[in-house]
This record gives sequence, C-alpha cells and structure tokens, in this order.
Amino acid sequence: MFAAKLSRACYETMNIVRSVGLYVFVGVGVGSFIHGFVPLEFFETYLNVNSLIAVPIAAIIAVPLYANAAGILPVAQVLVDKGIALGVVLTFMMAAVGLSIPSGVMLKKVMTGRLIAIFYGTVTASIILLGYVYTWVLLE
Repeated sequence: MFAAKLSRACYETMNIVRSVGLYVFVGVGVGSFIHGFVPLEFFETYLNVNSLIAVPIAAIIAVPLYANAAGILPVAQVLVDKGIALGVVLTFMMAAVGLSIPSGVMLKKVMTGRLIAIFYGTVTASIILLGYVYTWVLLE
C-alpha cells in the first residue's frame, strides 16, 4: 500500500515538474538576464519614486520571474538598497509571488481560462493600486 502511494506521488511530482519546469527555467533565466545585463540606471530612471509608471513597470517585470515569498526577500532588499521606493518594491514582491507564470500554469489545472484571466486581472489591479497607496503613504 505504501509503495503504491509512493509510486503515485512520484508520478504526480514528475507531471508537475514537466508542466512547470520550462517556465521555472525561463523565469530564472529572465531573472539572471536582468541581474547581469540590465544596468542600474534603468531602475533609477523608471522605478524611482517620482515616476507614475514605476508601480506598473514593477508589476510587469515581476510576472515572468518565479519566486516564493522567502526567495523574493533578498531581491527586495537589494532594490531597497539601490534606492527604489518601498511601495514599488512591495509591488514587485507581490507580483513576483502572486502573478508568476508558473503559478498560472498550476492554476490552469484547476481553473478555466476565463477564471484565470479574471483572477490575474483582479490581482494585478489590486497589486498596482496597493503599490500606489504604499508609495503615497510611505512618502508622507
């Protein structure tokens, strides 16, 4: 009985790895590319506190990245150390964890495409709104 359950668990694990593995690999690659090739001036120019597009850009940049709640903290700390506004960093963190492509692939297994679109639209709008609120509150 235990052997059958272990075999089923291994089979399901491999199915998940097959369906999400490519997206995780691409997300890590995009993150590595940004880390290695995107100059600091990009972040200083587009993600500064005076830019109205900083919050949506942070959300868009975060979507292809795959991160969990603990793994995003060091990245957030580096962004804060580089002078990025805390509201923008919080937007980036929430989007990387809640809107990542691998998360969407996993949701596709239990939700319809229309429901996933509603979910992503609602969560994206909420994250962007919260990013603006955090930025405004923290600047006061």
